[in-house]
Amino acid sequence: MPMDTEHRLDATEIKACCALTYQSDAARLLLGDSFHPGGIRLTEHLGALLHLEPGQRVLDVASGQGRSAIALAQRYSCQVLGIEYGAEAVQQATQAAVEANIAHLVTFQQGDAEHLPVPDNHFDAVICECAFCTFPDKTTAAAEFQRVLKPAGQLGLSDLTRTDEIPEDLQGLLAWIACIADAQPVDAYVRYLTEAGLTITMLENHDAALQEMVQQIQGKLLGAELLQRLQKIKLPASFDLEQAKKLARAAKAAIQANTFGYIALLASKVN
Repeated sequence: MPMDTEHRLDATEIKACCALTYQSDAARLLLGDSFHPGGIRLTEHLGALLHLEPGQRVLDVASGQGRSAIALAQRYSCQVLGIEYGAEAVQQATQAAVEANIAHLVTFQQGDAEHLPVPDNHFDAVICECAFCTFPDKTTAAAEFQRVLKPAGQLGLSDLTRTDEIPEDLQGLLAWIACIADAQPVDAYVRYLTEAGLTITMLENHDAALQEMVQQIQGKLLGAELLQRLQKIKLPASFDLEQAKKLARAAKAAIQANTFGYIALLASKVN
């Protein structure tokens, strides 16, 4: 479901499109277990920067199929609630937690990042990985982060950035790789969060993780093409392999041109 200049999706369609993308077989084929640059390595790095500890309450916003939430609970013994828009992803994440014997620490719930179904001042930390750029109303989502954090609570966020307008031939990435049609410049992310009442305390560049992810996707596409020719796999009918290869090449070129990047940041609630 690509975004273009002639047809802009409304907010509900955008959320549904991204949820369906991450629940799809194609997404699992291309992105593996962890649907964001840096994978679990970067998730655990964020956890370390947040100084997560046993017993702390952590909210994972846009938790997908639960891989990050499970990893944080396993590594830091914190209590994690994952909020995810897609109902199927919530079911998959819940099952994954049971299979990992970590369901006593991790739970998942369907919900909207712009209307988080949780109390005020409740969480020690909020994590949001490669998803804030997909939220249609970023001002409201940032305010929700601030609302649910305890005083002195912290936000750990990683996301795609851009330094220029998104090239026209990458508009279709909304449905194929990471719903990046509304990736923001770094200063825009900072502005959304500071205007919501959060204070930025750290910002790191992780462009290499984005480059690595796109290279891995290209490799998986080539592998999928070979296996399909050998009749070893059958790709979903909705999966356009040639289009995906074209978009991956365009994404790699845009990253090499520094149009896209990837950051991790911390922000704290001061009162």
